[in-house]
Amino acid sequence: MMEQINESKNYIQQQIKENQPNIGLILGSGLGVLADEIENPTVIPYGDIPHFPTSTVAGHKGQLVAGTLQGKNVIAMQGRFHYYEGYTMQQVTFPVRVMKALGVEQILVTNAAGGINESFDAGNLMLITDHINNMGDNPLIGPNIDELGPRFPDMSQAYNTELMNVAKQSASELGLTLQEGVYVGNTGPVYETGSEVKMLRTLGGDAVGMSTVPEVIVANHAGIKVLGISCISNMAAGILDQPLSHDEVIETTEKVREDFIQLVKKVIETM
Repeated sequence: MMEQINESKNYIQQQIKENQPNIGLILGSGLGVLADEIENPTVIPYGDIPHFPTSTVAGHKGQLVAGTLQGKNVIAMQGRFHYYEGYTMQQVTFPVRVMKALGVEQILVTNAAGGINESFDAGNLMLITDHINNMGDNPLIGPNIDELGPRFPDMSQAYNTELMNVAKQSASELGLTLQEGVYVGNTGPVYETGSEVKMLRTLGGDAVGMSTVPEVIVANHAGIKVLGISCISNMAAGILDQPLSHDEVIETTEKVREDFIQLVKKVIETM
């Protein structure tokens, strides 16, 4: 793994030259538009990077974009990898390892999620305060590589308190409503049943999706500070009497993208 990380890192460094990033962005379904805001961008398709998987889901462009955003050097994943695509947990989280090798110290993870909390509405933005790993797997299973992080990493503050305060202050200054809650990570690729949503609400979940948790575990293992934001793209099954679809997810994220872009740019300016 160390060889693969270094080969990916070296290739990316050759493309971005002096513009070494210290903030990483992982942009979920329909949220990749933020990468279009990056100035002086270097765009690297995942297929060109040694050992990178490729993104197969609609709404995920499948490329890295490096440059500056609000005066900060950033590198953005315009589309992520999912466990349900058939990748291993190690493949799903490999880009986080590479970001760490490139010098990334803080990471913003975003996703489109189904609302479990009945006080939420589709189109809300939610600050992720914690998560529940309901995927039945963990990217750290297997031999630990001490160079990458400790055998038993602490997850008691998986989402950095200081960065959460920055997000809340930024939303307040922009006059945006920012919900807060616990994100549940399921494997997918099916949407939950109504009974499953009731169970997840009982367990303390406020939103549910099919990503994010593996990357956040690895980021914590690597000592990267994490901030997470969900776009509540639809209310989960059983709350509203309507079927769920990926088209609805993309449609909702498009409607809120200006609020999302404003918030993230404000946060990055302060990070």
